[in-house]
Amino acid sequence: MTKKQKNHELEEVSVEEILAEEIDAENGWQELLAKAEAEREEYLDLAQRVQADFDNFRRRNQSVRAEAMQDGANEVLIQLLPVVDNLERAVEAVPESEHAEQMREGVGLVLRQLLDMMGKFGVAEINRLGEPFDPMLENAVTQGAPEEGEPGTVCEVFQKGYQTPNKVLRYAMVKVVAG
Repeated sequence: MTKKQKNHELEEVSVEEILAEEIDAENGWQELLAKAEAEREEYLDLAQRVQADFDNFRRRNQSVRAEAMQDGANEVLIQLLPVVDNLERAVEAVPESEHAEQMREGVGLVLRQLLDMMGKFGVAEINRLGEPFDPMLENAVTQGAPEEGEPGTVCEVFQKGYQTPNKVLRYAMVKVVAG
């Protein structure tokens, strides 16, 4: 073989080897790129799941906090109900006189202010006199005679009941006509 043929053969081998190495290198880079893209997708999916879990936790925590605040407010309102009862009794118990009338008005103003404040929290009186007995709002403590009204209706209220839109704070204690 001549020197020229050897150089030409070397050039062909070199070019073929170089092309083969470049193809291998390109395939290697493509594999690395595919692997990196798969890892990126995995990390993105993980980050999205963690974000969704955190959002759910925040919503649950907000809901629990709101319920706890409402429970606390309801507990305070329940503790105020005997005060309302006593103020109502005080207004009714004041004897008739000029000085007593001023006292009745003063106590009545305090009572109205307290009831208005409770109304801002959604507290409403359960007033069902003459209506059919509802065990979801009232406790029947005694039965009335048939001449006191229609059977199954409330004929007398011994203690007022109060409720919020979501909860009965205190059931009304009532007398129900037997039937």
